[in-house]
Amino acid sequence: MNTPSRADDQDGQIGGVHIKYLHHCPRQLWLYARGYRPEQRSDLVAFGETVDETTFTRRRDIDLGEAKIDWVTTGAVVHETKSSRAPAPAHDAQVRHYCLLLERRGVSVRGGVVHYPLIRRTTDVTWNADARNQAEQSESDARMVIATRTAPDRLERPACRGCSHLDYCWGD
Repeated sequence: MNTPSRADDQDGQIGGVHIKYLHHCPRQLWLYARGYRPEQRSDLVAFGETVDETTFTRRRDIDLGEAKIDWVTTGAVVHETKSSRAPAPAHDAQVRHYCLLLERRGVSVRGGVVHYPLIRRTTDVTWNADARNQAEQSESDARMVIATRTAPDRLERPACRGCSHLDYCWGD
């Protein structure tokens, strides 16, 4: 059984990356919280950063400290850009987390939109009491994963395709 432990870089703040990793792979979240960052060497991550930097260039990031939102439009609609070709629950969870962070700062948030420029598609993310509960639960779940002494189990190998943590989890 995993017992709580303090992660080296844990400062109590949960950002959007923490939530995205929680929903994608708890092991990835656990490693990230301890400073393991192989994504800095990943071609896929570099590609995603390029898509982010060259898409919607008139928009400016909103830096909340623990999280950086791609942009917020009039009426407090959170926007997030993804280089993925397929929408994923982790993307919506990340936007809900941003909505929660803004609401905690006194902003009356209306919802969010995830942009997928490579497939020219968007998905709307609802912000209501249920979404707030989901965001709070994700935040709590992320804290629990980070606090465990040992890494969560790895996912089945097919789910790891393209992951920058592949060598850590599957290397011999």
